[in-house]
Amino acid sequence: MSFGSGLVKGLAVTLRTMTRRAVTRQYPEVQPELPPRSRGVIALFEENCTVCMLCARECPDWCIYIDSHKETLPATAPGGRERSRNVLDRFAIDFSLCMYCGICVEVCPFDALFWSPEFEYSETDIHELTHERDRLREWMWTVPEPPPLDPAAEEPKEIAAARKAAERETRAGEGT
Repeated sequence: MSFGSGLVKGLAVTLRTMTRRAVTRQYPEVQPELPPRSRGVIALFEENCTVCMLCARECPDWCIYIDSHKETLPATAPGGRERSRNVLDRFAIDFSLCMYCGICVEVCPFDALFWSPEFEYSETDIHELTHERDRLREWMWTVPEPPPLDPAAEEPKEIAAARKAAERETRAGEGT
């Protein structure tokens, strides 16, 4: 190896970079291509939320605020007992405190929280970074579809059991 070969290689890289034409993309018109697992804002699918409050308990920043009340439902059958359920009154996330760790999304047992790749939610006032449930629900349309299942994968046990039960019911219906 001769003296100065590193210098020549470095100058070759510099020359190649200087002669390459620059490509400029105008941001608002051309959206950046984000990696599939990029984290932007947390979206809420309110219909799946059972107010278990697991997300708020596990949040290391304490940036999730949940308020709820209990509602009593009458018995569906005579002699049955009344049921009670939690009703969500407030679900808010303070993004000025959030460190985007994703623990809340991971621990949600009912798939009520999702990562959205949307990152254009800047505010001029820090108090407006607390997004209430209406605003969090609006982010759901930006959540990408989950990847399709691998066709060679084993069928999930829940789906197989449901399919078998449906087949039994059809056979029982045909027998009558």
